[in-house]
Amino acid sequence: MRIGNVKINILKQMLVLSMIILAFGFTSKAAGVSDYGALKVSGRYLTSSKTGDKVILRGVSTHGINWDVGYPYISKDAFSTLKDEYAVNAIRLAMYTTEYFGYCDKAGAGESQESVRSTLKERIDNGVKAATELDMYVIIDWHVLNDQNPNKYKKEAKAFFKEISEKYASYDNVLYEICNEPNGGTSWSDISKYANEVIPVIRKNDSDAVIIVGTPTWSQDVDIAAESPLAFDNIMYTLHFYAATHKDNYRDKLKKALDKELPVMVTEYGLSEASGNGNIDTSEGAKWLDLLDANSISYFAWSLSNKDESSALLKAGSSKKSGWSEGDLSKAGKWVFLQYKKRAGVTNVDTLRKVIGLKLKNVKGKKIRVKWSAVSGADGYQIVYSTNSKFKKSKKKQVTSTAVKLSKLKKKKTYYVKLRAYKNAGAGKKFGKYSAVKKIKIKK
Repeated sequence: MRIGNVKINILKQMLVLSMIILAFGFTSKAAGVSDYGALKVSGRYLTSSKTGDKVILRGVSTHGINWDVGYPYISKDAFSTLKDEYAVNAIRLAMYTTEYFGYCDKAGAGESQESVRSTLKERIDNGVKAATELDMYVIIDWHVLNDQNPNKYKKEAKAFFKEISEKYASYDNVLYEICNEPNGGTSWSDISKYANEVIPVIRKNDSDAVIIVGTPTWSQDVDIAAESPLAFDNIMYTLHFYAATHKDNYRDKLKKALDKELPVMVTEYGLSEASGNGNIDTSEGAKWLDLLDANSISYFAWSLSNKDESSALLKAGSSKKSGWSEGDLSKAGKWVFLQYKKRAGVTNVDTLRKVIGLKLKNVKGKKIRVKWSAVSGADGYQIVYSTNSKFKKSKKKQVTSTAVKLSKLKKKKTYYVKLRAYKNAGAGKKFGKYSAVKKIKIKK
């Protein structure tokens, strides 16, 4: 593809970056929604509304949730494994709009189109709820592919995002991807026309959620989008790459977009060829992830699947739906998850166990005494508490003891409390699993 006359010595940049990384380590950690809160776009960066810090989501995309290589992995157990074992803090739910069991065209599926849509929305809801319970971010992806131009099913897209954004408007962890990979000659003008109608539908219900827009040529032409970005806040633009096919000239396209301050998110990438199959190229994969980390760009690996293709993260035919050890992972999965742990500052492969023995007691002066059992190997504990059972607008406290008093609480209010252990890991922290949630009403 044409990319102009920009020439960048990527190898030299990556060698310098690698030396910096080895010397100082990454400052990012596999933090979640309770750490960052709702996300927003500031300049070209994804940032935390709570702290103002730049945020890198290191995520995994499902395969199509239409099929049995995708939807069986939509579960709290599966997402928990990704989070606790492999430093994943975000999930992308890929819902195909066409092909078998597609939302807009069910193809050969025996069910009615309305029944297909109902099932797909139920799978999305299961995924959003599982991610929410686990303090993870989640992208709801309108997976345009064989329909090529998102305007083909624009009416259906507007109805879908109206319903979905109404349902999840209060969720701080939900992001919307409104067209996966426009292709077949679909222009940025075509995509802009579509986006200018779909985005206001979401904004009517959710005024500040991050919305991700695909770019031309299978979401590769971010440089073209950068010439004429959309006139909305909290918008990001998609770049997809498959490392064995997309190399320096595609990184040059990203560099051109960044030079124009375009907010970019990689909602799908793989180590394989562009087909999703074929050769694996970890050397090019490392160049890509180094470049993305250096520019605080989030990325989602394709795909959480046991499909017999080289981009799948699980071994072909694997029967396990969660609890994967290294031996259950494909070649791509082993490489990707090792990278995630290193880049998130998780230096200890072993996870901390869940905190047990959590006890709450009222103390005079609108206080709560919180006690729990020690976790072997922990450097400290993070307590999260809120008057909301979903921990919205929660407060956090970190201690090194196994008891703490929470003060300045509200009389006659019910408080929900959970906590987790952590290990110090470089500049960040490696967290264990949350305890069971306990609640208590402030008496006086």
